[in-house]
Amino acid sequence: MIAPAMREFEEEFSVHETGERNGAFGADKFGLRNLKAVYWNLGAPQLYEHALRNGEAMVNADGALCADTGVFTGRSPKDKFTVRDAVTETKIWWDGNQSITPEQFAALHADFIAHAGGMTLFAQDLHAGADPNFGIRTRIFTELAWHSLFIRTLLRRPQTSELADFVPELTLIDLPSFRADPKRHGVRSENVVALDLTRGIILIGGSHYAGEMKKSIFTTLNYLLPDKGVLPMHCSANVGAGGDSAIFFGLSGTGKTTLSADPKRTLIGDDEHGWSRGGIFNFEGGCYAKCIRLSQEAEPEIHAASKRFGAVLENVAHDESTRVPDFDDGSKTENTRSAYPLEFIPNASPTGCAGQPRNLVMLAADAFGVLPPIARLTPAQAMYHFLSGYTAKVAGTERGLGDEPQPEFSTCFGSPFLPRDPGVYGNMLRELIARHNVDCWLVNTGWTGGKYGTGRRMPIRVTRALLGAALDGSLRKVQFRSDRYFGFAVPTSVPGVEPHILNPIKTWADKSEFDRTARALVGMFQKNFVRFENDVDAEVRAAAPEARMAAE
Repeated sequence: MIAPAMREFEEEFSVHETGERNGAFGADKFGLRNLKAVYWNLGAPQLYEHALRNGEAMVNADGALCADTGVFTGRSPKDKFTVRDAVTETKIWWDGNQSITPEQFAALHADFIAHAGGMTLFAQDLHAGADPNFGIRTRIFTELAWHSLFIRTLLRRPQTSELADFVPELTLIDLPSFRADPKRHGVRSENVVALDLTRGIILIGGSHYAGEMKKSIFTTLNYLLPDKGVLPMHCSANVGAGGDSAIFFGLSGTGKTTLSADPKRTLIGDDEHGWSRGGIFNFEGGCYAKCIRLSQEAEPEIHAASKRFGAVLENVAHDESTRVPDFDDGSKTENTRSAYPLEFIPNASPTGCAGQPRNLVMLAADAFGVLPPIARLTPAQAMYHFLSGYTAKVAGTERGLGDEPQPEFSTCFGSPFLPRDPGVYGNMLRELIARHNVDCWLVNTGWTGGKYGTGRRMPIRVTRALLGAALDGSLRKVQFRSDRYFGFAVPTSVPGVEPHILNPIKTWADKSEFDRTARALVGMFQKNFVRFENDVDAEVRAAAPEARMAAE
């Protein structure tokens, strides 16, 4: 466990402080001695008032607090750095993480403290992790009131009685007005996200995008939990009435949040979880949903949660006169977001915990249109696809993309947040699947009948019907075929689902084009997995789609 952050600063200081807090462990313990004021653990009404008074945000017609994030409308992974010291040297996956020296971080930290001088800061004492055995006490100082509301929404809020004795294990300072010096701090630009995982400090500067806070804390948990025998996961999760929990892996835009918010099941969480010997638990106390083209018809729970007081909307367009949100408008960014407390979802779990999962679902929005709508995976195939972390981006979602779909492979469905080698997480997943006899499924929420531009998006009713059959156990009983290209098991018929959609080649008018496209995607998987081949056993290597193609 991380030691209480930065105890060495003990000097007396004079600053106006208000709110419930531990008076014996205040901002001075982190070196923040020359502040104008600190507002501790304010709730939504007070933070609304500060945000509006400071001109940070506006209130829309539904009562949501709405802010624009300026230049940065998403994370900036190239600006994220981890301190390379004697502890992290052998633990961090340096092929996937950028490093700075302890000296460079010390200079950055000192400059953060100096920059904060004279500021009014907002502080939140929160828990990262619903399981008290594995959660981390986290203190967040923010320059902006709306950022304070955001992180208060996204993490788990302690009881007021706990605040008097709260001592942080992890401390984060978020100063959007700070500008890093690449030469002095060893970073790439004026924007910076820096993590000292040994001392439990996160520094974020230069960006108004609030998601940087959430993902940095998630990265810290990803670093700490494997040593405790807990698999950290970028996933959503829910649980049925019988206690049968399910995990949903998927990159942005695959439907992870949408599909886990099932009114027939209890939502555990939408983005980040741990899997321990006792079951699964949510890291968060809120949801951070993409809301581009959000509709009441397709996503009623998320739509309702985003249209009320207490929700925080990022970069959502509004009618200037009525302030009615336009969720279909992506002119600011396709990455429009809604942050809201978990309790805004009617069927959300109050504890954030559930028992061992019965099903594990990997979601891929296949814009090439060749993956079946659902397939059953063996444990070895599950590890293969977990390490692959496949989806596909399409034109219009990001700058620079052309007309053709582009594959995206993000190992473990979250490579930007993996401090350790992917094999650490992959082996833990495989062992947990085997130990608890978990059924594993690959679900295509992307295209059918052709690639993006020719085919159509997989009907959500089909996805929901297939997922429902997987989760209630009935899909185990149907007949399966072996996919010619990928080798996994695909159902041949499912009640309520038209049979042809289960076999994607039957949905294409041009069968030869399907074959070429499928073989091309197999090649993409093959090329991507080369980096893992020496780190997995023969069974996982045999689960690769190229093995099936070579056997023909």
